Amino acid sequence: MDPNAASIFDLSPPEKLQLVEDLWDDLAATPSDVPVHEWQKEELERRKANLLSNPASGRSWDEIKQAIRSRYGR
Repeated sequence: MDPNAASIFDLSPPEKLQLVEDLWDDLAATPSDVPVHEWQKEELERRKANLLSNPASGRSWDEIKQAIRSRYGR
């Protein structure tokens, strides 16, 4: 490995954030290529079943945003 080669660790914080965003967008373009573990599938099924059996247990996105903002003052 070339010790003079640029490293992602040498990027500025905004450049690192852009790199993360670019990687995320690339992964999102082909979601079927992203591996999902069996335990993750089971957890999603558990949560879905819970929501279907108790619809009132869920919260809207607006409620969640409001709770986060009130908790962290933003």
